[in-house]
Amino acid sequence: MKDNNQKIKLWLKNNQSKGIRLLQKLVTEPSKQGCEGTSQAIIVEKCRELGLEIDIWEPNGSKLFNHPYFVSPRTSFIDSPNVVGILKGTGNGRSLILNGHIDVVPEGDDSNWTADPFSAKIIDGKLYGRGSTDMKGGNVSLLLAIESIKECEIKLKGDVIFQSVIEEESGGSGTLASILRGYKADGAIIPEPTNMKIFPKQQGSLWFKVSVYGRSAHGGTRYEGVSAIEKSMIVIKEILKLEMTRNASISDSLYKNTPIPVPINIGKISGGSWPSSVPDLVTIEGRMGVAPDESIENAKEEMLKWLDKLEEIDQWFKKHPVKLEWFGARWVPGTIDLDHDLMTTLKHSYMEVKNEPPIIEASPWGTDGGLLSAVGNIPTIVFGPGTTEVAHYPNEYIEINRMFEAAEIIALTILSWCEVSEVQVDSLN
Repeated sequence: MKDNNQKIKLWLKNNQSKGIRLLQKLVTEPSKQGCEGTSQAIIVEKCRELGLEIDIWEPNGSKLFNHPYFVSPRTSFIDSPNVVGILKGTGNGRSLILNGHIDVVPEGDDSNWTADPFSAKIIDGKLYGRGSTDMKGGNVSLLLAIESIKECEIKLKGDVIFQSVIEEESGGSGTLASILRGYKADGAIIPEPTNMKIFPKQQGSLWFKVSVYGRSAHGGTRYEGVSAIEKSMIVIKEILKLEMTRNASISDSLYKNTPIPVPINIGKISGGSWPSSVPDLVTIEGRMGVAPDESIENAKEEMLKWLDKLEEIDQWFKKHPVKLEWFGARWVPGTIDLDHDLMTTLKHSYMEVKNEPPIIEASPWGTDGGLLSAVGNIPTIVFGPGTTEVAHYPNEYIEINRMFEAAEIIALTILSWCEVSEVQVDSLN
């Protein structure tokens, strides 16, 4: 095994230019929602180069759209394919899914970037561009891990299933479609930007909308009306109290460095139609975090019961209760036992490469890992080379050396998890 590990390390060291070129090609393709096809074509080309069994499909159909965990702003994924490439093993080994999303968030105002958002420019060991850290750099780490194993002529017992999926940024319908297509494994790794930390737990989240009602009146006689804006201030205060209550009950040590483990964020407020009128409606929209070991249904119920108590604070809400709605994006929470063999394997590989123990924390955001865990019943870990601090921001970048470190760690994890076969490559040709 040590000999194989050294082969992997040497191959990655000698092929850095190949990995960088692949990342540059991917980053220069702006794979925003609905425009993933050209980036996926690059992935397909790479999978063919590696000799993987390839599956390409547009995830449409009633089975997907009617699934209780399906969520997307789109009703069709024409020209937005999922891609799966399988490195087949010889048999009698554990299988592993390597799941990465190809979609990126919009780049925003170009003037906030020091270079073109899709330039893939390299400065001081960092490759810049939208999607570089979230999460095309992680995807390249996966492909480099597979390629290093292939090029070192190491045959595995278990299958490695590489997935390049769409729609993670909108709730995970690409990964859900992969599960419904039948892709299962004994474990999964998602290289989201964890800054090389290991996340065995991922919080979920869902978007909510609260409508707060008032009574309109002329601004000159505002005392004849009831301001929905003033009532919404009470509602927001109570929502923040709910956040405090929910987080006070979380004692998981993996959250010790996270000030608010499962935040409730107020992201948008709308109300009023005229400066000289008392507003009769305010809408509050936000994101509710869901603890890794909590169900989405439980979080919804807790929010509903909390808002029902508003009438105890202000009698106005007794006859004019707020309306709570759930809409838009949603991410399912997920967790894996800390002593699970996949955790042990990944930690050992990390220490082999980095010569130090990994930092293990709970994810502060949602990933497709929750779908793999909850729907696919696949033990899943999130671990990748990018950094959250620059994801979704102008001047997004990834440190190139981290991408190769992650590739080596994942490659060694594959060798241990899937097991090296005694059957030689030449005998299979």
